[in-house]
Amino acid sequence: MTAVPKPLKFLRPHYPSLTELYDSWPDSDVKVAFADVLSVLGMTYADSGKRDSLRYRLLSPSNEIGDWGHEYVRHLAMEIGEEYQSRVGKEEATADLMDLALQIVPFFLKHNAEADAVDLLLELEAIDKLPPFVDKDSFARVCLYMVSCVNLLAPPDDISFLRTAYNIYLEQGKLTQAMALAIRLDDHESIRAVFSATDDVLVHKQLAFLLARQHIWLELENEDVQECLSNTRLSEYFLFLAKELNILDPKVPEDIYKSHLEHSRGVDTAMIDSAKQNLAASFVNAFVNAGFGKDKLMLVDDESSSWVYKNKDSGMTSAAASIASILRWDVEQGLQQLDRYMYSSEESIKAGALLGIGIVNTSVHNESDPALALLSEYVENRSVPLKVSAVMGLGLSYAGSQRQDIMDLLLPLVADTGLVMQISAMAALSLGLVFVGSCNSDITETILQSLMEREDSQLSNKWGRFMSLGLGLLYMGKQEAADVIIETLKAIEHPIGKNTQVLVDICSYAGTGNVLKIQNLLHLCSDKPESETKEGEETKKVDDLYQAYAVLGVAIIAMGEDIGSEMVLRQFGHLMHYGEAIIRRTVPLAMGLISASNPQMKVFDTLSRYSHDSDIDVAINAIFSMGLVGAGTNNARLAQLLRQLASYYSKDANSLFMVRIAQGLLHLGKGTQSLSPFHTERQILSGVSLAGLLSVLVSLIDASSFVLDNSHYLLYFLMTALHPRFLITLDPDLKPIQVNVRVGQAVDVVGQAGRPKTITGWVTHSTPVLLGHGERAELEDDEYIPLTSTLEGLVILKKNENKLEED
Repeated sequence: MTAVPKPLKFLRPHYPSLTELYDSWPDSDVKVAFADVLSVLGMTYADSGKRDSLRYRLLSPSNEIGDWGHEYVRHLAMEIGEEYQSRVGKEEATADLMDLALQIVPFFLKHNAEADAVDLLLELEAIDKLPPFVDKDSFARVCLYMVSCVNLLAPPDDISFLRTAYNIYLEQGKLTQAMALAIRLDDHESIRAVFSATDDVLVHKQLAFLLARQHIWLELENEDVQECLSNTRLSEYFLFLAKELNILDPKVPEDIYKSHLEHSRGVDTAMIDSAKQNLAASFVNAFVNAGFGKDKLMLVDDESSSWVYKNKDSGMTSAAASIASILRWDVEQGLQQLDRYMYSSEESIKAGALLGIGIVNTSVHNESDPALALLSEYVENRSVPLKVSAVMGLGLSYAGSQRQDIMDLLLPLVADTGLVMQISAMAALSLGLVFVGSCNSDITETILQSLMEREDSQLSNKWGRFMSLGLGLLYMGKQEAADVIIETLKAIEHPIGKNTQVLVDICSYAGTGNVLKIQNLLHLCSDKPESETKEGEETKKVDDLYQAYAVLGVAIIAMGEDIGSEMVLRQFGHLMHYGEAIIRRTVPLAMGLISASNPQMKVFDTLSRYSHDSDIDVAINAIFSMGLVGAGTNNARLAQLLRQLASYYSKDANSLFMVRIAQGLLHLGKGTQSLSPFHTERQILSGVSLAGLLSVLVSLIDASSFVLDNSHYLLYFLMTALHPRFLITLDPDLKPIQVNVRVGQAVDVVGQAGRPKTITGWVTHSTPVLLGHGERAELEDDEYIPLTSTLEGLVILKKNENKLEED
């Protein structure tokens, strides 16, 4: 009220008589000026619901709305919002309110109240009118506020906010930020529009790196840019990081287990199901040496002494496929090493080699399409293991590509009801991975038809869940687009219909933080499934699966937003106390997912408690989640807890196997890689990464039937989520250069005045550096200019010409 002249303060007690006087005056210029004064007085006097300030302001139009001060304008904005809601309810005209609001918005933007300007237009459902008022000084704060609001808004406001911020960034020439929002909108036209906005090839390359991280495949004219989009040099950059950090030397599983530190209970571990332990060692070796191109178990000169032959049956499949993990991203070398196993007389080894071809091509595109060429002939093979491996390999290598030729190849397998459920379900899951978030109608129809035509005995098969998941993945993040499918699924009487409805629903709202959906899912968890007669035991098993999906769904929906994640962790505690067995089994998995590669003490301490649960299924899933939470972090506290678990479960082969898997995940890529599905400062959720994580977690709901049985190769679906967590700075020729960067904890600066620091507690490093969860990097000086606002992954730097002139 500092801007209000003194005399007006003394008029306040006379306000009621002044309003009566106003009504009796004849129309004139003086009456208009009188309304102006009453509008200001009304702010201090108005009874609730009267909105006098607004009423008199509309009676005295003025262009100088800010003359009465900031507080007055904010009060007007509040009353405009209330009046608008009231008029919309009565279906009255609102044009005068809109005109007044569009006078207030520039005032707010000019006086550092960007949040108020955005909120006002949100109230009036006119956020798309904002861009013309934003200039080069205010756009950064406006867009930062808008983007951080997205997770808290209900549809369709969230999409309109993203769209408006995208348009502002594009107008201001901030192309990498615009690209990040185009990716979140999942709109290929907008993505191409960002490329069209500049002719600078270097900027195109930087944009291509961002798209490659999200597994988006596009055909681009410039070959050099296409190469960046294809990730063909990722292996080279990763090995450069390994060399600089001095971690090139291969590790063996024993380096991870550190058995000498385990308190042995006088049991010789060699006695315990050695095949199972050898299989665990294959996975640990694959995870720890992932991407490094060499190890001491698999890539040996003498093939007869290869670790593959120390495994049995299906164990050989996973062992052979682990070669591809070690040679990750290096397609040429990977195919060469796998080639010798392609001609093996052992069917299991051959199947592993086929799966390996898929793994080595994950997130890397090669012009010659080696995966399609090598795997397509095995899709028609009579052998089930070979067929399944080829199908899964195609899903992994073309994840997110939406390639028509893959659909033509796999769709007949889904449609053919004469095939065993395992093959059809894996084909559906692979199609879900390839077309993740695409809402492809052909695949949707085929899966729905297959679910309706199959007999109950087939639908009750344990593999049926992956067909449901394949359908869900098609609608990843698409919100209302899945409603029609959910309605259609209600026609399926078999329990798989309800299970699939929940799966499609949770996938379609992934990462949105939608509170109403979370409430619905918690409601499903409180259902008590009806117990059935003895004959219906098999049906009963499938029947309560939807509750497990609901628990996972709570994590999937809440994971996009920090406050929601905190609240959900508390809900999981309640579910563990009061939930059915299947819910208790799934809670640890959901906790792992919501905190993937983010070892928060409170999460892994809770999981550590669950890992000693009386229900062994709960314990096994809690152990896996401990690995998922610490994935790629080398967290010392977690490593110690897992070593204690290894000695605690030293007599139980299955539990010990899972402890070993968790230890392998903890040391993923020797601590250089992450399984978090978020990237670009946790702004963008990668559908392909989440799809891979979800495939593994769905199989672990019934771990004893899949991962602990013969289908442990399903763990390789994690490969789609596995990415290096580095920052490598490149020169314009895309060669790594070393510059000093500050790395510290990211600080949320939304709506703060001035130019606050965006990181705290930083340490200065020379690139390449590793970025942990919630960390942010910034350049130490202005010698170079980065082509992207987010220093993460591969960042191209340009020399700062102005810096030289200053010197």
